[in-house]
Amino acid sequence: MKKQELNLNLKTPYESTDDAWNEYPRPQLKRDSWINLNGKWNLSVRDVTGVDTPVGEVTVPFPPESRLSGISRTLEKGERWVYSRSFALLDSFNSGRILLHFGAVDQIAEVFVNGIRSAAHIGGYLPFSVDITDVLKEGENHLTVVVADDLSLDFPYGKQRRKRGGMWYTPISGIWQTVWMEHVPESYIRDIRITPSLDRVRIEFSGGAEQKYISIPDAGISADFHGDVFETEIRMPHHWSPEDPFLYRFTVSAGEDRVESYFALRTVSVEIRDKMPVICLNGKPFFFHGLLDQGYFSDGIYMPGGPEGFRDDIRNAKKFGFNMLRKHIKVEPDIFYYECDRLGMLVFQDMPNSGRYRYLMDTVLPTFGLKYSLPRRASKTRRCAFESMSREIVHRLYNHPSVVYYTVFNEGWGQYDTTRVYRELKALDPSRVWDAASGWFKGGESDVISEHVYFRKIRLRPHKQRPLVLSEFGGYSCRIDGHCFNNSKNYGYSTCRDVASFTDALKKLYLDEIVPSVRNGLCAAVLTQLSDVEDETNGLLTYDREILKPDQSVMLFIAKTLYSTFRDTHGKK
Repeated sequence: MKKQELNLNLKTPYESTDDAWNEYPRPQLKRDSWINLNGKWNLSVRDVTGVDTPVGEVTVPFPPESRLSGISRTLEKGERWVYSRSFALLDSFNSGRILLHFGAVDQIAEVFVNGIRSAAHIGGYLPFSVDITDVLKEGENHLTVVVADDLSLDFPYGKQRRKRGGMWYTPISGIWQTVWMEHVPESYIRDIRITPSLDRVRIEFSGGAEQKYISIPDAGISADFHGDVFETEIRMPHHWSPEDPFLYRFTVSAGEDRVESYFALRTVSVEIRDKMPVICLNGKPFFFHGLLDQGYFSDGIYMPGGPEGFRDDIRNAKKFGFNMLRKHIKVEPDIFYYECDRLGMLVFQDMPNSGRYRYLMDTVLPTFGLKYSLPRRASKTRRCAFESMSREIVHRLYNHPSVVYYTVFNEGWGQYDTTRVYRELKALDPSRVWDAASGWFKGGESDVISEHVYFRKIRLRPHKQRPLVLSEFGGYSCRIDGHCFNNSKNYGYSTCRDVASFTDALKKLYLDEIVPSVRNGLCAAVLTQLSDVEDETNGLLTYDREILKPDQSVMLFIAKTLYSTFRDTHGKK
């Protein structure tokens, strides 16, 4: 078999420096007293016999498989990464408590502070924290993180596969988000839960002194209150939307603790209007014009070189007239969702899949019409891991106004007990739209009818009770030489010879197939995809983010046509 020619030096414009990821990593619960622990760490590999071999200096928060990490090495089965570094506390950290935070570590992590095992965590997509106050000492302290990741199918893994290629990507492991320490008083606010409507907001606090003070300058509100709940009417409410992403910023003081946060007045709902089911934003029928967003970068893999990479992806999608990104079976750092909140980009959030993928049963047969499958089972370990992760995702993203829609299972990958899982997750957050099974293998209950269409004409039938969502389509490949990851293979669902034919193909697809579907009840459409990813060259952007392929004016014309068609179909209510 011919060896593939991979361009492992493909660079994005977001080349990292040691302090590239120095922004406060949790914008919805922000304090001034923190230390960023990103940058150079020592990295070793621990083999199956327990012997550690130094690999070199790794740059956190990039996975060691990436070029930006400085390592570019894969963790083999049975091996473990051993991260280590020293740190000293600031003089201002001489009272209260010290919390150590990890944005995400893939997959199984043990944390040691000054040789004392202080924390353990399983799951590669979510943050975890530990109070390390009682194990710290004066002067220099030592931090060690031991990480295992055998790509077990029992744990959510997304698009990672040890044998990458086609629609499967280079696996990552280890620390891949920001590591930081935070100084808090003995009594501190641990969490905030924000529930808005169009003219009110309810803010619930976990922890902190009973007596609190809140200031919401843009609402003209300053108030003392007692307890863990603050609820108020917002006069002359300013609603959040992609066109006008207005955020109400506020501060809360509770004893010695003070935090900054924000909220937005925004609702999303499924309703019947003129006998047609629709998804409404702020009480009005809304068309969600979206792109599939895998969240991969050519040099950092799971992370861009800096937050500007996230911001540019959002801005570029908006330049083309899109108002939504479907975050595909990956969960991003909080900063990504904050930028969507701030810049005005709606998010359809997938749950990362676990379980075995079967090409024939999960893709080939459903693509050609066989969209019903035999009941599937999942082990207790896999059920616990997937459902625990999903519950935590719902909790973590609850406050973000940009997040309006969740996908539980995608194309049958790891799908099981669909209706039960849908019901239990929806009960945690009924304020969002829930897609139980994106693509096919309908499990019974769901808020929407969710279809994937490739390799055939898009002819969608309306449903009387559920909004119609085209959650994947397109996938047209347009290869740009010099900006490809794989110089010997190409993956896509149809091939365009150049950017002109790519633009023409997209225009024809939208005008001939998507616009008629909008008249037939389509409420959301997700084009594959935002950027090229490794072998896939079906993005609107190249993998290195250097070239925007289609003609911007044509894409804006498509967007304008979609939005006007939707308004004409559903009136101006």
